Amino acid sequence: MPTITLSSSQPFSLDQTLGCGQVFRWDHAENGWWTGVVGNHIIRIRQDGSRIAYEGAPEKFIRHYFSFDHDLESILDSIDHDPFIHAAIDQCRGLRLIRQPKWECLVSYICSTNSNIPTIRRRIATIAGQYGREIRLNNITGYSFPEPFDLACSPDGLDGCKLGYRCDYVYKTAGIITDRKKWEKSITAMPYEAARKELMTLPGVGPKAADCILLFAFEKHESFPVDVWIRRIMQQNYLKSMNTTAPLTHREYETIRGFAREHFGEYCGYAQEYLFGARTG
Repeated sequence: MPTITLSSSQPFSLDQTLGCGQVFRWDHAENGWWTGVVGNHIIRIRQDGSRIAYEGAPEKFIRHYFSFDHDLESILDSIDHDPFIHAAIDQCRGLRLIRQPKWECLVSYICSTNSNIPTIRRRIATIAGQYGREIRLNNITGYSFPEPFDLACSPDGLDGCKLGYRCDYVYKTAGIITDRKKWEKSITAMPYEAARKELMTLPGVGPKAADCILLFAFEKHESFPVDVWIRRIMQQNYLKSMNTTAPLTHREYETIRGFAREHFGEYCGYAQEYLFGARTG
């Protein structure tokens, strides 16, 4: 089985990276192996110290997906501005933002509204199982994520995926993005604010979903998604005059992400993920 030996100067935690909630198509076994579907690959991967064993995809693909090219120590140094984020970094050191397939990430976060992670995982697995292409690795069967035209072919077909009101959002968005590669290239080329504005024109994509998609799929590291956990963390540790008992308003969201960009800098998206990952510690 192929292996990658990581440099001691560049930390990586497979468990933190895949278990922090940024992805929905990975399963963790008791023996330390993770199994997931990424694009047209079923990947099995395990970490033992600095050694990464894997199968199902080329080394170049693994290195790119897990962002092994990111200078993580420098990124963490750049956001380590106060005792609270310092403690989160110590707790989650090695967590890396991965490079998710862009179209799949968009649909995943449309499906994430008002939902928990197990429910999102079931929805994405159901969409892939119903519309995707079967792929195999040894005795493991999985399904690639369908293209936009697969989901736009019938407004009634998605009903069986149990998406609820999100069904209409996914169907309409799939109809808008007729050329996936062209759309992905267009969003990638845009500055963060322009890309955010463009994503929010799509059905079912609000501020938080747009920021998640830009952070986890388009490498816009200045994105700072704000959910109930991040809002609470920011209020308790940074913006103590903020009232978190009322529903989150647009103005409050803008205040939080504006503060995060100024306080943590251009990699505030990494700060967000470390704060989120350490929330129950």
